[in-house]
Amino acid sequence: MSGPVRVLLADDQQLIRTALRMVMADIDDMEVVGEASTGAEAVRLTAELAPDVVVMDIRMPGMDGIEATRGITTDPSASSASARVLVLTTFDDDDHVYGALRAGASGFLVKDMALDDIIGAVRVVAAGDALIAPSVTRRLIRDFAAARPEQATARRELRGITDREREVLTLVGSGLSNTEIAAELCISVATAKTYLTRLFTKLDARDRVQLVILAYEAGLVSVG
Repeated sequence: MSGPVRVLLADDQQLIRTALRMVMADIDDMEVVGEASTGAEAVRLTAELAPDVVVMDIRMPGMDGIEATRGITTDPSASSASARVLVLTTFDDDDHVYGALRAGASGFLVKDMALDDIIGAVRVVAAGDALIAPSVTRRLIRDFAAARPEQATARRELRGITDREREVLTLVGSGLSNTEIAAELCISVATAKTYLTRLFTKLDARDRVQLVILAYEAGLVSVG
């Protein structure tokens, strides 16, 4: 990126917002451009301030983080459409992470993570990557999907992709990296990346996390 990462903090706990703002204030490549205490405010400020990354809490009064994430990622305005959402949650007791990823979030953070890890995660998302490594993404989404048997029975139909692209999508859903996909299919890493780019376009997926979700929803990878 040519300038500092522009961050919007969305959390109903002022203490969380203040702590993050104080840490980011000392980082040259990061700038907090605004704070929101509700989901509705997060959506509005994203449209007004055009941040690169929105650090979004799940549990907020009124519009929750999932609905706000969906509002941001599906907004046709250029300022909102380019913003990427990093969900903030308490993993052990928050069962909304899967819904947040489906709503368009690029990943999620656990509130008790070290601040350095949170800063690193913001940079990863701002660079256009998914927050979670493929193998970890697979495990987490499998855990959430297993807790929702109704999701496992609703198979999403995939149209417009080739047999090879379907193979690649299956391997992405299984948690393989680009290098591992290339080795599995006996193709170059560059070719594997090309297939991923095509899948992003054809399936209207924002990042690798969404491809993993699509693989599960289409039944290409089993929950068990």
